[in-house]
Amino acid sequence: MPVNKAPSAAATPFPKKTPASDAGKSPAELIDARIAELQDWRGELLARLRALITAADPRVTEEWKWNTPVWSCSGIVCTGETYKKAVKLTFAKGASLADPSRLFNSSLDGNVRRAIDFAQGASIDETALVALVRAAVGLNNPSPGGKPGSAA
Repeated sequence: MPVNKAPSAAATPFPKKTPASDAGKSPAELIDARIAELQDWRGELLARLRALITAADPRVTEEWKWNTPVWSCSGIVCTGETYKKAVKLTFAKGASLADPSRLFNSSLDGNVRRAIDFAQGASIDETALVALVRAAVGLNNPSPGGKPGSAA
C-alpha cells in the first residue's frame, strides 16, 4: 500500500486569505512569520529584499494583503510573493517605470504590472532595485506640478 506523505513546506501553497489565527497581528509580524515559516533560501531572500525595499524610502510602509507582503507609499509599490522555485517582486505600476538595468524578467506582456523573479542563488543588483523602488514611490507621489517625483 502506498504511504501518504504530507506535502513539504516548499510545496504547500499559501492560502489567498489570511487565516483567522493571524487576525490582529501587524503586517510586520505577519511578514516576519512568513519569512520564518519558509525555512529555506526563499525566507532569507525575502528578508533581504524587504530590507532593501524599506530602506529605499522612509515613507514605504508594510501591509499584508491577499496573504502576501505588500509595500506601499500612497499606493502599492510592490508585493513579495514566494513560490517553490522563486521569490517574486511584482510592481503594481511596473509597466510605467523605466528599467534601465533590465531587472524586470516576468509579467512583461501586461499593461500595468511588471515583476522580478529571483531564483535560488540569483544575484541582486541592489543599487538598481533600490532605484526601481524609489521610482515606484515617485510614481505614486507626483510632485505638485503633476509630474512623478519625490513630493515631501
